[in-house]
Amino acid sequence: MSSLCAQISLGEGLIIAGAQLVELDLSDNAFGPDGVRGFEALLKSSTCFTLHELKLNNCGMGIGGGKILAAALTECHRKSSAQGKPLALKVFVAGRNRLENDGATALAEAFGIIGTLEEVHMPQNGITHPGVAALAQAFAVSPLLRVINLNDNTFTEKGAVAMAKTLKTLRQVEVINFGDCLVRSRGAVAIADAIHGGLPKLKELNLSFCEIKRDAALSVAEAVADKVELEKLDLNGNTLGEEGCEQLQEVLDGFNMAKALASLSDDEGEEDEDEDEDEDGEEEEEEGEEEEEEEEEEEEPQQGEQREESITPPRKILDPNSGEPAPVLSSPPPADVSTFLAFPSPEKLLRLGPKSSVLIAQQTDTSDPEKVVSAFLKVSSVFKDEATVRSAVQDAVDTLMKKAFSSSSFNSNAFLTRLLVHMGLLKSEDKIKAIANLYGPLMALNHMVQQEYFPKALAPLLLAFVTKPNGALESCSFARHNLLQTLYKV
Repeated sequence: MSSLCAQISLGEGLIIAGAQLVELDLSDNAFGPDGVRGFEALLKSSTCFTLHELKLNNCGMGIGGGKILAAALTECHRKSSAQGKPLALKVFVAGRNRLENDGATALAEAFGIIGTLEEVHMPQNGITHPGVAALAQAFAVSPLLRVINLNDNTFTEKGAVAMAKTLKTLRQVEVINFGDCLVRSRGAVAIADAIHGGLPKLKELNLSFCEIKRDAALSVAEAVADKVELEKLDLNGNTLGEEGCEQLQEVLDGFNMAKALASLSDDEGEEDEDEDEDEDGEEEEEEGEEEEEEEEEEEEPQQGEQREESITPPRKILDPNSGEPAPVLSSPPPADVSTFLAFPSPEKLLRLGPKSSVLIAQQTDTSDPEKVVSAFLKVSSVFKDEATVRSAVQDAVDTLMKKAFSSSSFNSNAFLTRLLVHMGLLKSEDKIKAIANLYGPLMALNHMVQQEYFPKALAPLLLAFVTKPNGALESCSFARHNLLQTLYKV
């Protein structure tokens, strides 16, 4: 069967016999690109008009073989359609064939024409995001699709987003295997969004070894909450860290789905730094914002310096030998509240010292809900899990909000409404740009709602908006999950 002549002879024999094939399995024969020509005539003949399953796993077809195969399937569909019985291929298997993008794209075009596929297995084919996107388009016009196995190809974010867009349109999918496909965190969040809104029959989801971080993995877990048929969720081999693995299990346990979670024994541990990846995770966004703030201060030094000079003019120290001003030491200058609120950063908050919370509250007009929202968001934006920063942020939030809520003239409902608008959770007629990263505000809110000064009457409204689907919330699913758990208890 591995030789070209054998394949040609087999095909001719089946055609002459008038056979009507339902399944053709030539897997594990290393016939390569040229070998596809050996059964090309068979695929184009009436013998294959009834074909339901085509299995060509591990045959080394390559790009050339993939193109030949795609053309033969397209021709089979054209001929069979002319006879009123179009080819209705249901199962296609072609793993380990080095199809790459061109081969996958050619086959995708054939799949789109056929439109009856129920299972597609194309693992380990060197397909990257252009080929994945082409397959996604074909899958979008295959409404009967139940199984998608593209394991060990390279999606990256672009491919994952394209595939997620298609998944939103499909209703019959039961098995998704994108393991070892490098979907990364943003790709995982896109897939989670697609799952959250659809795929009611999902039974298995494999996103193992995809460089997915903790929050994105939690987004995936939350997305399967209503998938009553789910049997297996595989997120092994990602970068969750020990705490992330525990949180993942807790989330699924809350949905009574802990048994569906596959082993996490090969977790890579939580990354300290991003490598070769531009993610929207909370750590990177905080770092990026801090870098931008530093650049702004370097480009416009007069703004911050003038503010500092107007409050505490620096003393000039004279050199005893020359009588000229001595060089200024490079130690950080003392920060003031105005500078912190203009360009917030964890370092500036800590440099305000132990009275930082009082100073910020004094600087803020707590009778004005809009100004309180602005101060709250600036303080919470610098939130970090480091103990000193976390404590400083929480103290500042407590002092500010206790002062505001204790005032009889303060409109608590207006405060929450404006806060939701600025967080992008509530639409407004005003043209207000929502903040990009909700991690800090969500963590600060989680602390605030547990305090005695927080009006418990606001909890149901906050809960309603944090529960709603929202892309910005989903990118901070860990912080969102914590806040939701707290609100349910308030």
